[in-house]
Amino acid sequence: MIGRLELYVVFALVLALVAGVFAADRGTPVEARAMLLKAIAYYKSVGRKQALADFTARKPPFGDRDLFVFCLGPDHTVVANGGFPQLIGAKEGTVVDNDGKSVAAVARRLISINGEAVVHYRWINPVTHNVELKITFFAKAGDDVCGVGAYSDH
Repeated sequence: MIGRLELYVVFALVLALVAGVFAADRGTPVEARAMLLKAIAYYKSVGRKQALADFTARKPPFGDRDLFVFCLGPDHTVVANGGFPQLIGAKEGTVVDNDGKSVAAVARRLISINGEAVVHYRWINPVTHNVELKITFFAKAGDDVCGVGAYSDH
């Protein structure tokens, strides 16, 4: 017969395993930053048109679990989006987070000051379809601003 302590230990191990499986389905901030650096290098090597098409198509390595590249053009429109391609062509001021904040405006302001940006906000995760906290890293690619973010459920 299994004792109460053993039952608790088994339950704890099952919970840890399940949490590990869910965590593995998420990209991390470190992975998001690395993807952004790859995206910027790729943009420079293949040119704007090819890079934006490949980012939107989630061509590997530009789409991984809930990580994807998106870019904002110099005309302040969405020009690439591997998570939400339906947003391409949208004016960035009309694309706001769940709290009504224009993430693009914050990112552009920070990039003009620091050359790069990190923005925290709440956004729909295209994998879970839930609104989650997100940290996104932004950098310039030519005249565009590109970003990659990682979601967190806490």
